[in-house]
Amino acid sequence: MFLGIVRGNITSTINHRFYDGKKLLLVDRCDETWKPTGKYIVAVDSVGAGLGERVLVLDEGTGARQVVGAPEAPVRSVIVGIVDSADVVDSADVAAR
Repeated sequence: MFLGIVRGNITSTINHRFYDGKKLLLVDRCDETWKPTGKYIVAVDSVGAGLGERVLVLDEGTGARQVVGAPEAPVRSVIVGIVDSADVVDSADVAAR
């Protein structure tokens, strides 16, 4: 999974039938401070995300197919959440607990 920011919509006139009626979004991967990395991915939207929103992306084929409920679908990445906030905890603080 990774954090990202939705940068645009993808429109295609010819695609696999699985993608009919599905919204595809262009997502810019971000680091833990929301700094864009410039590494883009196309993901199926399962939560109604929009342009500029911060999202959580599942980027693993089997898990993505489980989310969309289609075990044979040609899908790898799916948006599984819209992120309201994220807190970064220092790993040294976690180990001390």
